[in-house]
Formats: sequence, C-alpha cells, structure tokens
Amino acid sequence: MAVVEPTDVGGLEATDLEGARVRAQLAVDAAGIGTFDWDLRSGRLLWDERLIELFGYDVATFGRSIDAFNARLHPDDLPRVTDALTGAIDSVGDYEADYRIVLPDGVTRWVSARGRALPGPDGTAVRLIGVAWDVTAEVAEEARVTRVLEAMPAGFYSLDHDWRFVHVNAQAERLLGRSRDELLGQVIWSAFPATVNSVFEDSYRAAVAHGEPISFDAHYPAPLNGWYELRAWPTPDGLSVYFIEVTDRLAAQRQAELATRRLTLLAQVSTELAGTLDVQAATARLPRLVVPALADYCILTVIDADGQPRDIGSWHDDPTGRDLLERYAEVRLGAMPMTAPVGRALHSNEAVTFSGGEVLELLPPGRAKELLSALAPETEVALPLRARGRTLGLLTLFFSAGHTPTPEDVAVAQDVADRAGLAWDNARLFGQQQQMAETLQRSMLTEPPEPDHAEIVVRYMPAAEAARVGGDWYDAFLQPNGATMLVIGDVVGHDTAAAAAMGQVRSVLRGIAAYSDAGPAEVLRGLDSAMSVLQQDTLATAAVARFEQTPDERTRGVTRMVWANAGHLPPLALNPDGSTTVLADWKADLLLGVDSTARRTENTVTLDRGTTVLLYTDGLIERRDADLDTGLARLRTSLTELAELPLQQLCDELIVRLVDGKPEDDVALVAVRLHRQDRPRPAEAGPNRVPDGVPPDPGTA
Repeated sequence: MAVVEPTDVGGLEATDLEGARVRAQLAVDAAGIGTFDWDLRSGRLLWDERLIELFGYDVATFGRSIDAFNARLHPDDLPRVTDALTGAIDSVGDYEADYRIVLPDGVTRWVSARGRALPGPDGTAVRLIGVAWDVTAEVAEEARVTRVLEAMPAGFYSLDHDWRFVHVNAQAERLLGRSRDELLGQVIWSAFPATVNSVFEDSYRAAVAHGEPISFDAHYPAPLNGWYELRAWPTPDGLSVYFIEVTDRLAAQRQAELATRRLTLLAQVSTELAGTLDVQAATARLPRLVVPALADYCILTVIDADGQPRDIGSWHDDPTGRDLLERYAEVRLGAMPMTAPVGRALHSNEAVTFSGGEVLELLPPGRAKELLSALAPETEVALPLRARGRTLGLLTLFFSAGHTPTPEDVAVAQDVADRAGLAWDNARLFGQQQQMAETLQRSMLTEPPEPDHAEIVVRYMPAAEAARVGGDWYDAFLQPNGATMLVIGDVVGHDTAAAAAMGQVRSVLRGIAAYSDAGPAEVLRGLDSAMSVLQQDTLATAAVARFEQTPDERTRGVTRMVWANAGHLPPLALNPDGSTTVLADWKADLLLGVDSTARRTENTVTLDRGTTVLLYTDGLIERRDADLDTGLARLRTSLTELAELPLQQLCDELIVRLVDGKPEDDVALVAVRLHRQDRPRPAEAGPNRVPDGVPPDPGTA
C-alpha cells in the first residue's frame, strides 16, 4: 500500500480531509441517503447507486437526465416539484421537496429531497447538488397520526413558535366555527382576540416557558360563548392544544348542584319543622334557611287566630341590611293596601311575582315607603303558606338588582312555603287537640273540699313533650263520717287511653270511698276487685291517706293519718319546725290490676297540727340523668327551704324548682296543711266548705 505524504491545505492536512470525507460517507450510508448532481449546462444528471436503486433503476437503465427523474414522479406531484426546482435554480438558492414516486411494479414511495444551486462565474446557477432519502415510513406514521387526529372527538390544533396555526383537525374546525383554511398561518392572538391577556394566553405562555403541560378550564365569550376544558403541552415545533367543549356538562353539573342545594334546603326545612313542638319558633327561623339559597332577603308572615296577618320573621343576606329589613317588617303590613300584590297572594292562594317599584307606588308616604326605598328590591315574590285548602300566611322573597328568580327558584320556595304552612296547620290542630284533651282531663280532676282547719292544694301539669294527657291523677274529698281523704295515682301510659283509664279508676275509687266510710286499705282492695270484675285491663299505682281525729286528739292538737299504698311513692311530711319526714319506707303493696286478691295493709301516723303532708307522682322527682333517691332528696331539700311559704305558693315553687315548667312526665300532687284548731281558720286557707250531710268537724262524726 502506497504511503501518501500529508500536505497542508487551508490549514488542514490531507489526511484530515480524507478522514472527514470517509466519516461523512459512512453517515450518509448509515442514514440511507442518496446523492445527486445535476449539471445545468449539459443537462447531465448523476445519481449514486443508492439513489438509482431508490428510484427503481439500475446503472444500465438510468438515463442520467431530468427526464429519468420526471418519469418516476407521481403525476400529481410533478408540477409542484418542477416549480421547486425552477425556483431554486432561478434564485441560486436551496431546493426542498417531499414527493411521491411510482416504481415499475406500481408501488408508491415517499421521498424527501434537499439540495442547493451553485453559481457559475456569471452568478447564474450552473449545478444543483443534493441528497434524497426514502421517508415512506415517516409519512405513513404521520398519516396515521393525522387520521387519528381527524377522527378524534376532541378539538386539536398546533401552533408554531410564532403562535401561528400549523394544524387544525376537523373537530377543532367545528368547535371554533372556522375552517382550517381560514386558520392555518394565522396568529392565534389575532384570530381569537379574546385570548389576549386571558387565562388562555397566560396558560399557553406558561407551558412554553416552563416546558411542562398545563390543564385548565376557561370560558371564551361570543361568538363562541362556551366553556372549554383544555390541555396544552409544548413540542419542539411549538405548542399542541387538545380541547373539548364542556358548556353543557358544566350546565348539567350546575343544575345538579343546584338541585342538591334545593333538596338539602327542603330537608333542612323539614328537619327544622319536625324537630320541635314549638312550630311557631321553628317557622320564624325559616328565613335564615331560605336566604341566600333562594333569595337575597325575605319576610315570613302568618295569619293569627283572629284572621290578621302578622310578620314573625325576616332575614337579609347582608348583615348591614338586617336591621333595616326588620324595621320594614314591623310597619309594612299596616301601610300595605289590600290591592297590593301581598294581598293578592293571600286571597288567591297562588304565588305572585311583582317589582319593588310596583309596591313603592302603592305605599303611602311614610316610614314603610322610606324603608322599602332604602332596601331597593328589584323583584319580589309572595308565596302563600298553604295547608288543607287554606292560606295560613306568606313567604315574601326579595331579589336585589341583577338577581332574577328562576321558575325553579319559585317552585322550590313554594314547596318550602307549603311545608311551613302544613307544619303550622298541624301545630294548630295539635294545639287544639291538646287543649281539648287537657281540658277534659282537668275536668276530671275536681277542686278539693275545704274542711275545718285543713287547707288542701292540688296541682297538675302535663308532660312538655308527650301527648299532654296521661294517667296521673289526684283527688281530695270527704267521707260520710267527715274524714278527709286524699288520693294520688298513676295509670301506666302517656296517652289518651291512659287518661281514659285514669278517669274510670278514679271514679270507681271515689264511689267506694264516698259511700262506705271504708279505710284506705279497704278502699284499695275494693278498687282492685272492682277493676277485675269490670274487666278494666289496666295497671296503676295509687296511695290513699285518710285524716281522722277524735275529740281528745283535737284537744291535744294532733291528727291521725291512716295510709295505704299500692306501688306508689311514699308521702312526705313537712313538720312545723321545718324538718321533713318520709312517712313510709319505699316498700309498698302490689300495684293495682295485677292480683285482685292481694292483701292490702295500712300504716298510721300521728301528726302535729301545723304539719303539711305532700302526695305526688314520679314526674315531680324523676329525671333521665338521676335516680329516684336523688330526686326525693331534692324534693326534701326544697320543702325545707320553702317551709315558711303559704301552701299555694309552696306548691308552685316546688314545681318551678323541680321541673322548671318543662316536666319530662306528667306531674300531679296534692298537699294538705293541718292548721291549728285553737285559732281561727287562716285567711289563706279560704272559707270552710263541706258537703251537706257531712260533719264539719271529723271529731264529732
């Protein structure tokens, strides 16, 4: 092998040039690139072997002219490629073209070519040299991607580094309302001016600046007037954007959220009205639920028993407007003429929508008009509180400027008003039934007699959270021999059935005791037997106490109490010195209604005059959070502390202290104070009244 001496050519040795040439050739070979050299003066076209093979020729058949090249070009691409070659030659510039060739066997291939025209001494092009390579696979992949992009249900477009559209798929054309011919080459900020200085521009520029994808939702105004969900990601060529229109989806989502809020509101209203017996107070709180869910502010009106409307509640979404609205509610009905929309809603039993200005025109000059002017409602809706064909009040909604009620708002508000009306009517009917039942029960609990120097006080209070009638009862009467009989009892149950059973049991006991002069034990035995014979399927506790006195006991200033107990609580005595005594232990005979043959026993205790005896039911001392022993201790303490009070006041104070006006169970009590007989009957004891035929003094019977 001959050794070639290196020479210096332009600062490079010949061996370096040869190495560079070899490396370039290897790179060309590896890339599958063919080369061409077209002598424009002679017309001779030279191809290397790779290019000859690419075009389906061999060395023998290749004609070495531009005609051989044109013969393989796809007819549709021939004019475009010819123009590209002519342009490069005329400008002595670069040549670039992608085209199809058709091989002798009919196969079509894609070729990409790049070249450059070289000038001669006169500056015109004399040669065109370049390279070409097969890009069929790449074109097929691009075609596949294009087909996917065209078939996808989402919009897609690409922007170059100058923010110009370079690709727009079919769905993007539909969503953007512009054809790709209109968009390609346009700058997005010019084609869609509303993107400038918006979330669109901020997001796109951020994605390019940080080189990271970004997702966001945005609204584009008219002419598109729609909401879009977008995802943009940077590419080497610029930015690609995928987007779908979500206007309908967001509208449906908003409708679903609105429906959920409305259902929640209705549930809250139902819970508020059903969760308390004080329906008036619960109804008055409704405006706080309605605002701001359905209106900017509102006023609730009810019709009283005398038929007059009365505003009982209001609420404003703006805290600064609540006092103003409250003052307006105080005076508006008095100033409102019957022809006002509020009056129409009351009489028509239908919702009425009207403007705030309409009401202002109807209001006479004065405070109501001034306050409404300050509130400045744009729209009002008056909705009747309906129940069982009657209008029981109004729910008036107020809407500020820019807030117009929808039909759905009005429908939900009417539902709220109807629920409030039904609850109000139920409470009215329930109150009437309670009053009737309580009146009936109290009618069975008669006033006590006023014998000799004995002062008798009775009290009854129904349970605060029950049917307001039950089986508790008291009684006080005189027997034919002049003895005073006190009774306390409790029929099992807390309803009208228990109250009815109580009335029967009480009447039978009264009849036995008032006719026979029988003692407490015999009265209870006779009652148990009568209940069995009369088939009164009832369980009850009862205690009977009889106060007796002989002439000798009267002289000594004492009285005997004979006591029998059928499963009831023991009586208490408040002694003249202020101390208290439990007159019997907790053990009692069997309650009534279990065994009519059960033996009944009596206890006797001698009491000093000036003593107070208290009989009571368990509602006075029983609590959910404490046992009966604790309750009895509280009762004894209260009795001691209240010992100096007159008997009427003492009984009232006991109920206040022990149940605070809200008993968990029925409360019944009967108390007797045995005033001293060596003095005139005290004024607070009232007149001495006894039935005809009964001795006024039991000791003289």
